[in-house]
Amino acid sequence: MKVLVVDDSTTMRRIICNTLNSALKSPVIIEAGDGEDGFAQYQKNTDVNIILTDWNMPKMNGLAFLEKVREVNKEVPIVMVTTEAEKQNVVTAIKAGANTYVVKPFTPEVLQEKLRPFLS
Repeated sequence: MKVLVVDDSTTMRRIICNTLNSALKSPVIIEAGDGEDGFAQYQKNTDVNIILTDWNMPKMNGLAFLEKVREVNKEVPIVMVTTEAEKQNVVTAIKAGANTYVVKPFTPEVLQEKLRPFLS
């Protein structure tokens, strides 16, 4: 399983990667620190099985990143992982093409549960 993790927080990327490593068997994890780098990494790795992205990032936010990915791939599962917990933001992300939404802070169990439908 190949996963792209896009988050400007090194600590949050580490938490997500640790959760992925415990939930998956030998995942290939590609990391990016902002939406621009995330899209560049996606273009190099269009065979990723799932993308996890933050909303609030420099250069290109997660919503813009999500929209750019959806312009070229409507199928890859995208999980928005963010502090943006307002209902309208959740609706905005889902309408833009996010498959699911995880609000920070979260437990590894919550993230694994959100990812479960995409990991089989």
